[in-house]
Amino acid sequence: MRKILIGLIVLMGFVYIFLIPAEPVGMKNAMKLVPMMLIILYGALSISSISPLYKRTILAGLFVLMIADGVIYWFMAGLATFFVAHLLYIQAFRKESRKSVPVFVAIPLILYGLFMAVWIAGPQMASGEIVLGVAIIAYIVVILIMGWEAIRTRFPLAITAAFLFICSDSFLAIDRFVIPLPARDALVMITYYAAQVFLAASIRSQFKRGTTFS
Repeated sequence: MRKILIGLIVLMGFVYIFLIPAEPVGMKNAMKLVPMMLIILYGALSISSISPLYKRTILAGLFVLMIADGVIYWFMAGLATFFVAHLLYIQAFRKESRKSVPVFVAIPLILYGLFMAVWIAGPQMASGEIVLGVAIIAYIVVILIMGWEAIRTRFPLAITAAFLFICSDSFLAIDRFVIPLPARDALVMITYYAAQVFLAASIRSQFKRGTTFS
């Protein structure tokens, strides 16, 4: 059943990204939710090899993300809802964290966050959009904390998911606030859906205490 669900997730993700037209918006938005519903079902059918709390918290994060997908056309509402989802992922990872983040990983992660804050939020604040600039900085901080806590778990699937999620949100921010990206929808949504699949798969991961970055 889980293999069938993976196939359906890939199929419906492809349909949404490449086949559903941008108009009408309602249809496009509704189809965006279908892969997330399948990902949630995939996670729900997984027997947790980590802890029941980890499974419940990851599933809660996936559900909140699905809501965020539905309200993302109202940018600040979508941003706030995605923020809540990241807080849930942080909580899930923090409960399973055992090791510190190595310096050779921590420094690039921090520098990347500083760079994105200056590049994305800086111009917004300089133009008088203080609330938006602060919101962007807060979002950058929370997604990097999510990545940080994922690394501390040493769960390979969770770490991969966090990296893909950071990539997806970075593509979206660059396209919206800096420069239009070619194939933006594909870049954003492929990395986004892949991140959520890896998160759902991490519930069942047998690599509970991997040696990544040890």
